[in-house]
Amino acid sequence: MDEKQRVILRQAMALADEAGLDAVSMRAVGRRVGLSSMALYPYVGNKEALLDGLVRQLLEELHDASESDGDWRDRLRAIARAARDLAHAHPGAYPLLVARPAAGEAEDADRVQERIRDALRDAGVARAEVLRLQRMLSTFALGYGASEVTGRFTAGSAEERTAEFEADLEDLLGLIERTAERRPG
Repeated sequence: MDEKQRVILRQAMALADEAGLDAVSMRAVGRRVGLSSMALYPYVGNKEALLDGLVRQLLEELHDASESDGDWRDRLRAIARAARDLAHAHPGAYPLLVARPAAGEAEDADRVQERIRDALRDAGVARAEVLRLQRMLSTFALGYGASEVTGRFTAGSAEERTAEFEADLEDLLGLIERTAERRPG
């Protein structure tokens, strides 16, 4: 991705975060970067391609933020927390992660999912269970963040929601551990 594309996507992300996804139009993004809407097309394609670019940007940020050393629990915690933090960093654009399929060259999505699968294998999860538990963890992490930023989770303070997230995450890690313990010898 060239620098002009990055600038356009950063401005589209900022616009989404400030005013919501409905405010993201080729014309509005063009105004933010000092170009006509038609001048954006060579860089980001049409609006659908622009939204796909936002998904790729979010996935790249998630990949970069979720890197962790440590045991399988620490690595899965890092991924789940990074997903939630990303929701709060980009509340307007984040719902795209659950509303749109991973866009085109979403190698960052594949790399994050591979991190989850590696951690699950390191936990001793049977091969037949890895994909199911990967989906469960991904759904929890992405869904929790999306629910917070879209207003679905409104009860309690931010501290209470964080405590609930952490408790739910620990419950999920416990489920993973119990699943690994049932692994056929």
